[in-house]
Amino acid sequence: MEKDLSNDSIIEIVRSHTGPCLFNEDGFGLEYQDLVKTIERIGRQISSIDMKNNEICALVLPNGIDMAISFLALANYVTVSPLNPNYTTDEFLFFLEDLDCEFIITDNNASKALIEAAKQLEINLFRIDNITPKNDLSIKSLPLSSSYSLDENKANDFCLILHTSGTTSKPKQVQLSCTNIISSAFNISTVLQLEQTDKGLNIMPLFHIHGLIASLLSSIITGASLVCTNGFNALTFYGNIKKFKPTWITAVPTMYQAILSRAFRNKEIIEDADLRFLRSSSAAMPVATIEALENTFQCPVIEAYGMTEASHQMASNFLDSIRKAGSVGKSAGPEIAIFKDNKMTTLANTIGEIVIKGTNVTKGYKNNEKANKENFFNGWFKTGDLGRFDEDGFLFISGRIKEIINKGGEKISPQEVDEALMKHDAVFQAVCFSVKHKKLGEDIASAVVLKEGSTVDEKELKTHLSKSLATFKIPRQILTLNEIPKGNTGKIQRIGLAKKLGLEK
Repeated sequence: MEKDLSNDSIIEIVRSHTGPCLFNEDGFGLEYQDLVKTIERIGRQISSIDMKNNEICALVLPNGIDMAISFLALANYVTVSPLNPNYTTDEFLFFLEDLDCEFIITDNNASKALIEAAKQLEINLFRIDNITPKNDLSIKSLPLSSSYSLDENKANDFCLILHTSGTTSKPKQVQLSCTNIISSAFNISTVLQLEQTDKGLNIMPLFHIHGLIASLLSSIITGASLVCTNGFNALTFYGNIKKFKPTWITAVPTMYQAILSRAFRNKEIIEDADLRFLRSSSAAMPVATIEALENTFQCPVIEAYGMTEASHQMASNFLDSIRKAGSVGKSAGPEIAIFKDNKMTTLANTIGEIVIKGTNVTKGYKNNEKANKENFFNGWFKTGDLGRFDEDGFLFISGRIKEIINKGGEKISPQEVDEALMKHDAVFQAVCFSVKHKKLGEDIASAVVLKEGSTVDEKELKTHLSKSLATFKIPRQILTLNEIPKGNTGKIQRIGLAKKLGLEK
C-alpha cells in the first residue's frame, strides 16, 4: 500500500488530471483545469498578505463546492483548519484562540457567532465570492499579488490541522503534513479501486477528516469526480442518487441507517442506481445494517477503520477480496499491531491496544507534550482502541478503551451489546453506554430506536439479550427513543450520553 509521495503537492495532483472534477447540487460542474486556475488565484491572493507555509488559516464554510475548492487551495499553500460553521461564539473563541490562526476565510453568510469571535480575538476575516458558472472563486478585498512568492506546501509542511473530538478531555490539535494526507488519499483510492470514471456523492461534512480525505481528496488523487452536496439530508439523498448517478458513497453508520429508513419509498431510484459500493467508516457498523444495505442496494459495503491522527484510514475491507462483516478488514496503509503487556504482536486472538505507524500518521499533537508522551513511542501511535486479529489477519475492534464499561470488575464492550440488540427484528438503532453506579462504579444502559410500525417493551428486549449475552452484560435499563443524540459529524457519542438523556446529573 505504501507509496513514495515525498515530492507530490495538491496542485501537482490536480494538474495531472483532465475532465470533470467537482459538481454542486444544482449541477454546475468544474473541470480539473479550472480548479488549477482557482488554486493558483487564491495562492496569489493570500500571498498579498504575506502568508507563509505552516501559518494557520481557519476555514469556516458550509458544505458544498466552495468549501471543497477552498480547502484544496488553502491546503496547497498554508495550514488550513476547517471549522464547523454552526459553532457557538464560545466554541469559536476556544478553537480560534487555541489555533492561534492568522486569518479566517468565510463567506457572505457567516454567522454572528463567528463574526463576534473574530472581532474579540482581533483576527482578520476575509470572505469569498460564491462560485457560479460566470464567477470564479476568489477572496474578496484581497488583490492578486504582483510578485507571486508564496511557496506550495512540500512533503513535511503542515497543510491541515484538526481538533480531536474532546469527549473525555480538552480537544488536541492534530497536525497533518502534505505527505500524511496524500498518502492516506492514495491508500483509500487503492483499496476502493477508484478510477477516473467514478463519481462520488459527498454527504460527509467537510470540516471532518472523513469527508476531506476519504471523499474529496481520494477522488482528486484518482482524477475522478465528486458531487459536493450541501450536507447530509435523508429527504434529498435519493433525489441526488437519481440526478447524478454516483458510483460510490462514503458515510457514517447513522447516515446509512437514515438512508435505509426511506429506502422503501424510493425503490425505483434504487433499482436504477449505478452504485458500485458503499463505504462506511468513523464508527462501527452493526452487522444487521451491513446486511440490510447490501440487500437493498445490491452492492458491497466496505467497512473501514479511521481516525484523525492517521489522516483517516488505517484498515479496510478490500473491494476485490473476502470481506468479513463485523471486521474493519486488514491494514490499508499503515502498519498495524496489537500492544499488550508492553509488547508488540500480530498473533491471532490477542486482545490489546491497536497501534499504528506509517506515512499517513501524524508525528505528534501541536503544543501538547503530555499527550505526545502518552500516545507516541518508537514511531508508533497508540489509537486508544481495543482490538484483535483473527486467524486470517482481519482486525476486529472491541471499542474505545475509555468506553469499555467496568461493571464491578467485569469489562463489557458496548459494541457487543449493540450488536445483540440489533438482532431483534423490531430494533432499528441501538447504543449501549455507561451509567454511574454507587456500588459497582459503572452500570450498563442502552437506548434503542424501533423500526417504523414496530413495538417491543423493555422486558422482551432483555429476554432477547439473555439468549446471547451473559447476565452481567444485560443493561439495567433500555430506553426507547425517537432519535439517538449525535455529534456534529453524525457519530453517536457514548461518553456523556447518560447525562444527555437525563440518567445522570
